[in-house]
Amino acid sequence: MEFLKKNYEKIILSVVLLGLVGVLAFMPVMIITDQQRMRDLRTTVIPRKVEPLPPLDLSRQQAVMELLKSPNQLDLSTTNKLLNPVKWVRNKDGTIGKAAGLGPSAVVVTKITPLYFSIALDSAATNELGARYTFSIEDQTAASPGQRTARHRYGSKGETVTDKTVGGKDEGFRLVDVKGPPDNPDQLLLRLADTQTNVVVAKGKPFRRVDAYSADLKYAAAGESFSRAGLRVGDHLNFAGDDYNVIAIGKSEVVLLAQSNQKHYTLTYTP
Repeated sequence: MEFLKKNYEKIILSVVLLGLVGVLAFMPVMIITDQQRMRDLRTTVIPRKVEPLPPLDLSRQQAVMELLKSPNQLDLSTTNKLLNPVKWVRNKDGTIGKAAGLGPSAVVVTKITPLYFSIALDSAATNELGARYTFSIEDQTAASPGQRTARHRYGSKGETVTDKTVGGKDEGFRLVDVKGPPDNPDQLLLRLADTQTNVVVAKGKPFRRVDAYSADLKYAAAGESFSRAGLRVGDHLNFAGDDYNVIAIGKSEVVLLAQSNQKHYTLTYTP
């Protein structure tokens, strides 16, 4: 008993060390057993044949996609009478009947004409101050008919062509460079102010750009008719008891706006 009291710490330490030695001795056996278990898993579980999932049934989604490719077109102009009621008129013989073919649907676009902005080189002259060039400028889109005719302006290299008679109005381009002899140039390089792009003009080779269109319209229905030529955006029409504004003209269509209901009517041009 006295021995245990004096050496109990050594005894406990010895027991712990013996336990550690036992664990270390048993460790290789545990490692070998675990490795064998992993090999068994690789040979039994992993190579197991897995049945593929059945293919997804996408028939409903494909049917919806096919419907989206050809959506239903609702005709709210000709067949629908709720949103577009039939108009009744009194005929010349005094009878009352449906007004068939009235309004914008009876308007025919007979012609669409492009309106150009053009710059042409008319002549070149030299003196002790250098070369000076005469340009012919035509803007067919101008609001006033008097401003649509060609007008002559003058400029030298590095200058912006201006109208000296109307408060120095900028004609919209600058003479950037001269190619060839100054008195008989091969071509002139101009920079447009509105688009900040360079264009080339030469004698017999003017610069032309389509800036807008005008349209000729013809209408004849229920004893009412008109023929208007050279209509432009902003012009007004009155027919079939309503006022219409020309709000857009393209190279193949004219768009009218009815003042009564603010409805747009697109008239297609077929040459």
